[in-house]
Amino acid sequence: MYHPGELEVQARAGVQHEAGRVGKIISAAMPLAAQEFLRRQPFVVFSSVDKAGQVWVSVLTGKPGFMRATDEQTVAIDGTPLSHDPLRENLQANPGVGMLVMEFATRKRMRVNGKGELRDNNVVVYAEQVYSNCPKYIQAREWELPDITPHASSASRSSALTMPQQAWVKQADTFFIGSFHPQGGADVSHRGGNPGFVTVLDEKTLLWPDYIGNNMFNTLGNITAYPQAGLLFVDFDKGATLQLTGTAKVIWDMSHAVEFPGAQRLVEFRCKEVIETQNAIPLSWTFHDYSSFNPV
Repeated sequence: MYHPGELEVQARAGVQHEAGRVGKIISAAMPLAAQEFLRRQPFVVFSSVDKAGQVWVSVLTGKPGFMRATDEQTVAIDGTPLSHDPLRENLQANPGVGMLVMEFATRKRMRVNGKGELRDNNVVVYAEQVYSNCPKYIQAREWELPDITPHASSASRSSALTMPQQAWVKQADTFFIGSFHPQGGADVSHRGGNPGFVTVLDEKTLLWPDYIGNNMFNTLGNITAYPQAGLLFVDFDKGATLQLTGTAKVIWDMSHAVEFPGAQRLVEFRCKEVIETQNAIPLSWTFHDYSSFNPV
């Protein structure tokens, strides 16, 4: 059920029994309720791995129905990644993908990990692991698809965060983290907190608290064994995205974690490459409230 990296983190956190119990929710097939959940969503997040072994996190959007289960183990998504998005080439180089579908308004989320491919202007995912997650740390937002033609997207690349990008990260209440393990495959997860929960140490280094979760430690288990990781920040007001790839490590020293309310440990991320995309997401979002689980 779990690979050695996950087992190592579970043991260090002292939650082996709980992890074993929770892990029973993982299935190889999507129940009908999950298939219907997919069909309602306009937003899906992917993790993928490039030829150099770097992990990236990407997003695809569309009208509800653009994502659908064609059977209990297959998801078809209309459309392909933007031309500059690493997901396009990564699916050809390495089929392993992590997929996360979230309904922010109801704080529901579902993960589908497996293999992906580009086929006839679609992304197709073949599920190997399917499971839902708890609603913790999700900020409630409602989406709307404006009845206007979206502006063309534009992208810029760099090896470090600019000052405006650093300000963006500091203000974020949500981001997504992608990770990978040769045995367990690709995975993508959500992280949330009140604005400011991500600290920018310098133009290449981020730090954030790891809060109490489901005790499976998929992400931390992956980066403990395979430190390559990717991050995705979304500007919900402007529809822009910030994709980072680099390496991550878990900091277990509680003398540092005590500076962050609610932290069980910390995660440090070192950035290697950044892609900022304007007009990446043609959705309009209305913020409702922060999660009651967010540490203050």
